[in-house]
Amino acid sequence: MSDNSADDDQIMPDLPAGEVLASHPRRSFATFRAVAALVLREMYTTNGRSPGGYLWAILEPVAGIALLSIIFSLGFRSPSIGTNFALFYATGLVPLTFFTAIAGRVGLAVSYSRPLLAYPSVKFLDAILARFLLNALTQVMVAYVIFAGILIVFDVRVILNLPAVALSLVMSGMLALGIGTLNCFLFTQFPVWQQVWSILTRPLFIVSCVFNLFDQLPVWARDWLWYNPIVHTVGMMRHGFYSTYHAPYVSVLYVAGVSLVTGAAGLMLLYRHQYSLLER
Repeated sequence: MSDNSADDDQIMPDLPAGEVLASHPRRSFATFRAVAALVLREMYTTNGRSPGGYLWAILEPVAGIALLSIIFSLGFRSPSIGTNFALFYATGLVPLTFFTAIAGRVGLAVSYSRPLLAYPSVKFLDAILARFLLNALTQVMVAYVIFAGILIVFDVRVILNLPAVALSLVMSGMLALGIGTLNCFLFTQFPVWQQVWSILTRPLFIVSCVFNLFDQLPVWARDWLWYNPIVHTVGMMRHGFYSTYHAPYVSVLYVAGVSLVTGAAGLMLLYRHQYSLLER
């Protein structure tokens, strides 16, 4: 027994704890494992204990959007384009909901996973990516159920441009990830910002061209609303469902730029103030 101890002392000399940890090789795919574990944790804690489980995460927003689509379709018989108001309304509301739902969840990633961020193998980016991936997948399923239901129930004949529909969701997802990452810092550093953000996003329902076409607005309104990136995601979605609607005002580069700038700023602030954020 003493010989083995002596050998161990020769193999592993006395080192400070930090140097011993640093001498060990890092785990392969550490980020992937951390993100996967956080995704499974959120699925269980959020919906795992309710009847129906994760299915409710899809059915709840589907029911809300479907109900609003039916109500507004009864009040507005004639949409700005096409013949079915439910489809016209959904092509505006789905990209907006895609953004707001994901951005809101990503913004709370640090608060939700703060106890786990004390572990060296779990980083801010892991918590953000986990929330983004799970909620993006959920919203994709919501969009699929909504549009498939409208096309089946109302027997709407459309020529789908699937790449444009997919691009609209990608644009909404990029924007949600970028702004959500910035909000991740702001929500944690300044808790009052969460209430302010909730107030600021309420008018998006009106100023994101959900009920009308961007092209039909007065020139002064278009000059201002063009800077709302959600207007671009809505325009791309409608281009995907209406073959005669080309939406020349849509700028993918503008949406990508806003997403990259806000995301980079959020990550920089998170890592610069990581210790103070974890101690709050």
